[in-house]
Amino acid sequence: MEPMDTPDHILIVDDDAEIRSLLGTYLTRNGLKVTAVADGKAMWRALEAARVDLMVLDLMLPGDDGLTLCRNLRAKSIELPVIMLTARGDETDRIVGLEMGADDYLPKPFSARELLVRIKVILKRVRSLPPNMQPDEHAALTFGDWRLDTQQRQLLSPQGVVTPLSGAEFRLLRIFLAHPHRVLNRDQLVDLTQGREADPLDRSIDVQVSRLRQRLGDDPKDPKLIKTVRGEGYVLSVAVSGA
Repeated sequence: MEPMDTPDHILIVDDDAEIRSLLGTYLTRNGLKVTAVADGKAMWRALEAARVDLMVLDLMLPGDDGLTLCRNLRAKSIELPVIMLTARGDETDRIVGLEMGADDYLPKPFSARELLVRIKVILKRVRSLPPNMQPDEHAALTFGDWRLDTQQRQLLSPQGVVTPLSGAEFRLLRIFLAHPHRVLNRDQLVDLTQGREADPLDRSIDVQVSRLRQRLGDDPKDPKLIKTVRGEGYVLSVAVSGA
């Protein structure tokens, strides 16, 4: 049995040896266990060898790039949090990274201290529940014709088919289900799901809402479940019942 104080294990995937060394030293000094690798092949080996609590994944890598690796990872695991690093300032890269299933992003150059804060915030967030939702309060939540199994973290379609959700999608849906018929603006959604203040130019919530709508089969041009309130935010427009 592992001791209770086992440090969180962070996997860093970056082909820059200096960054791997710097982050490895800094994060280790701050109480984390770190494994650092240079490419996708080594990443898969590391994931098979030991439990990983969070991955820091560079966008630009030799062989499979970070976007491809993140997409393939999400096909295998929806739980492992991913922070994507990008050397580009293009918003498109950040949006595509989120669409591939990354939980957060950090543009280069960045400080090791900022990365540490992001890591701690994400780890705390993934281990906590949204406000107003106590553990085991409801084993399942029904909204419209959909059902969310909160214990198995599975979304069931009206036909009873399991629809996979990433960790970010699950948390966002739980926020909406905890606040039905209430308009939530982007600042509130970023704070509740990502534990940080929203950047005025940050469109990550819009991307995640779009992904969630796709999972729910909710027509973005005429959504029935998650509606857009122009100039204000988003609202879950159906009733929620617990079981």
